[in-house]
Amino acid sequence: MSKKNIDKLLIFALGGVGEIGKNMYCVQYANDIVVIDSGLKFPEEDMLGIDIVIPDIGYLTENRDKVRGIIITHGHEDHIGGLPYVLKHLNVPLYGTKLTMGLIEAKLKEANLLGTTNRILINSESVLNLGVITASFFKTNHSIPDSVGVALDTPEGVVVHTGDFKFDQTPVNDQYADIHRMAEIGKNGVVALLSDSTNAERPGYTGSEKSVGVEIEEVFRKAKQRVVIATFASNIHRVQQVFDAAAATNRKVTVVGRSMVNVVSIASELGYLHIPDGMLIEPEEVNKLAADRVVILSTGSQGEPMSALTRMARSTHRKVDILPGDTVIIAANPIPGNERYVGRTVDELFRIGANVIYGPGSVTGVHVSGHGSQEELKLMLNLMKPKYFIPIHGEYRMLRQHGILAESVGIPKEDIFMCDIGDTVEIQNGVARKGSKVQSGNILIDGLGVGDVGNIVLRDRKLLSQDGILVVVVTLSKQDGKILSGPDIISRGFVYVRESEGLLEEANRIVTNTLTKLMNENVNEWASLKTNVKDVLGRFLYEQTRRRPMILPIIMEV
Repeated sequence: MSKKNIDKLLIFALGGVGEIGKNMYCVQYANDIVVIDSGLKFPEEDMLGIDIVIPDIGYLTENRDKVRGIIITHGHEDHIGGLPYVLKHLNVPLYGTKLTMGLIEAKLKEANLLGTTNRILINSESVLNLGVITASFFKTNHSIPDSVGVALDTPEGVVVHTGDFKFDQTPVNDQYADIHRMAEIGKNGVVALLSDSTNAERPGYTGSEKSVGVEIEEVFRKAKQRVVIATFASNIHRVQQVFDAAAATNRKVTVVGRSMVNVVSIASELGYLHIPDGMLIEPEEVNKLAADRVVILSTGSQGEPMSALTRMARSTHRKVDILPGDTVIIAANPIPGNERYVGRTVDELFRIGANVIYGPGSVTGVHVSGHGSQEELKLMLNLMKPKYFIPIHGEYRMLRQHGILAESVGIPKEDIFMCDIGDTVEIQNGVARKGSKVQSGNILIDGLGVGDVGNIVLRDRKLLSQDGILVVVVTLSKQDGKILSGPDIISRGFVYVRESEGLLEEANRIVTNTLTKLMNENVNEWASLKTNVKDVLGRFLYEQTRRRPMILPIIMEV
């Protein structure tokens, strides 16, 4: 009779489910935890002043002696961007492929963590022993080279994390997805599959990156003047195709935008980008060449306010201007939420007189996604044949749609787990169920502050941004509690003082009366005085203006 297992396998996400970005997934068995990816995401509109958002790793820091390492599937920001913050609190070994590690090292150098981080290179053939868990890898296609999926062999069976993937049959760099290896993993049995849901709503197949190269070259040939092309810096296949098209059409290339310059230098140093000798020129040299001999490769495909393309569109870039008749290609789709910024940049480019090729509506196919569409997601499910399925990497509707796809290929609905961050799936003796939640959430980074801005600060910022602030300054006598000076009322972002003298005089009178009345009743605790002033003044101002400014009473005693 087989012995019942008392330990259980835990699978949970600290980021990346119910959202796009900050991917971080954990697999734990007894005293061994393996972390996959450590990303960031950009703030939502209500996160005023926040620069970036990373996962809450409280559970991992509490259990730091159990964390055997962080495996990174590929080098995109939403998978590596959190590392400079996470590694400060969790100094564990880091595993990644050559290009991924190259991109990470640039980040760690900036954060002064390069010397203290144990970095271990892997490839698709590597096998790692991480406590009772053994990790092996398989090659995938994505919009950045050196992407891998991860198979974690645990005492409860194999857990597969696909990483970001599509099935590109004609990849630009001849790095084919290792379908044989995936099928072999599936044949040997997969207890749980965690799979990329980004394009779960998109029917059919995602196009091949090679088709984009053909379109880019066609645009280069037809362009009478300079060509500016903006794409994600990390999309090295796309960047390579820009250089290839420039070589085919006898154009020189200059690179602008900090992240683009960084990635091009790292990728060419490591042998992932092949740039013909003499092709790269400095931005200063652009105006010395004939207009039809130049390509400007730039950041800013998302319309980010400080990016190179946006500054060129506004004619505020120090080195490069866009001229009427230039062709601008935006070779990326807007990330959800960025559509407005991209639209604004496109408007400004048209205003200059540029010829702009952008968006899904553009006649040329200058962009394809790096993520598989529905037929590819089904193929992955059929290759892996998992017992249990956990859709990851996407907003809730994408995860739900991926769950429906899994049902269509024969996975029973009760074996599909829809998870939010912090939800655990427990597998014990081959049976899976939802377990208790682990600590999870968002850590907000504002300037140098990590996690010091919380909901209360954001609520105050929201209030300030909507109705402004009113500061009431009063000085009281310590002896008899009489008002010695004030109340002085200072308004910022609420009303313009010169045009609202009557309103502020009335507010002044109300504060004076309230304080005098309280003093006469022998109420002299500051907290009571402040609360009463706020309440009375708040009611009056709302009646008069229908606004609720933040009221800040400052009471001094002399």
